[in-house]
Amino acid sequence: MEKPIKDNEAENHKVRDKRISDHIKPKSKISIKNIFKHLGPGVVTGAADDDPSGIATYSQAGAKFGFGMLWMVIYLYPMMAVIQEICAKIGLMTGDGLAAVIKRKYSNKVVLPLASLLVVANTINIGADIGAMGASVGLVISQLPFFVPTLLFTALILAAEIFVPYRKYVKVLKYLTFSLFAYIITAVIVGGNPSDLFVATIIPHIELTPEFVMMFVAVFGTTISPYLFFWQTSEEAEEEVKKKKIPEINVGTPQVTKKEIKIMKADVAVGMFFSQLIMWAIMVTAAGGLHTHGITDIQSSEQAAKSLEPVVKSFPYSGQVSKLIFAFGIIGTGMLAVPVLAGSSAYALSDTFGWKQGLFKKFKKARAFYLVIAVSTVIGLWINFSNIDPIKALVYAAVINAVIAVPILFTIMKIANDKNILGERVNGRVTNTIGWITVIIMAAAVVIMFATFCYQVI
Repeated sequence: MEKPIKDNEAENHKVRDKRISDHIKPKSKISIKNIFKHLGPGVVTGAADDDPSGIATYSQAGAKFGFGMLWMVIYLYPMMAVIQEICAKIGLMTGDGLAAVIKRKYSNKVVLPLASLLVVANTINIGADIGAMGASVGLVISQLPFFVPTLLFTALILAAEIFVPYRKYVKVLKYLTFSLFAYIITAVIVGGNPSDLFVATIIPHIELTPEFVMMFVAVFGTTISPYLFFWQTSEEAEEEVKKKKIPEINVGTPQVTKKEIKIMKADVAVGMFFSQLIMWAIMVTAAGGLHTHGITDIQSSEQAAKSLEPVVKSFPYSGQVSKLIFAFGIIGTGMLAVPVLAGSSAYALSDTFGWKQGLFKKFKKARAFYLVIAVSTVIGLWINFSNIDPIKALVYAAVINAVIAVPILFTIMKIANDKNILGERVNGRVTNTIGWITVIIMAAAVVIMFATFCYQVI
């Protein structure tokens, strides 16, 4: 005799709860080995932050102002780490993406404009990144038409993001972060006097000029970028699905252990430290390789590549080798960042409209999610066939990110203090202080930039 339907449902719930509890039981201790094993969204997010837009912006800052902006690295680190930790916590505690949580707290009237702004900024950034990747190939193989590498990169990125299984895809993203170490090596070679570097890194330097203000905003925008907020939140939620291996079960609000919180914090701290270390190395490299030789305005990828010549000056054809290293860095970070940009757009729109989502899902089960990825990447590719200088486009993309980040950051801070959403995991005093300071500084910088621009026009 068959069991009644209600009894079957009750039994299914017991099975589900047992499967969940089996996967979230804390281990006896957290070792260094286990922490690095669990590093994921934070490290990928930190590396994606040093995308071609970041490389171009930091290189331009180093070329234009020498060591004058190095101090931003040490002061941006706690801001960046706190914001990304808040986003990661929202993903862990709710099991939802950032747009879904904003929708829950407010409504579609709030989340739709924010998601739309994010998609616009991300698409421009995707276009600038793909353009920089194509231009970097042109440095090494000048005979190759620009459209060939851009089309190939676009096709490769889309194929990887749509068809490669999630677990393998994340591993590939982690390996791509090693392309950034070329800048650390070069920074050691061309760094200059250690005491000068230390002073420039610790003591703030401000110039009341339009160029400095715009670069200040661009550095903020490419470091604390909106797409990172959405990606981090959604990936934390998706990591839980991947670890528990129960993607098709609707578990409601995740049961988050203290160990998971500690691992998340370690992951974010390591990822953001790595990101800021690369930022510092790029600025030092550009200052030593370009600024000291009178190159204060990078007009092309070839000029940006010259900053890496000191690391290969003993090699035959050092100029060509430096271009190769620069191209490898741009391509590696572009391959990492473009999927993150497109993915964050897809997560935001899927949360907004209630579409099925997730890189762990196959295409046929999340068509709208993957179509957003494909369309935004293709539109980004199309932007490259307008007459826009790729280096300038990357810096402008950073400025746009800074402008859009302000309202999104304000919303994130409100959510992070809502006990109805995060329960007892709402922000503490230190986190709140750093978070609101970040919002105020970014808002003030954007206002000053627009005021300066209007003053020049008038």
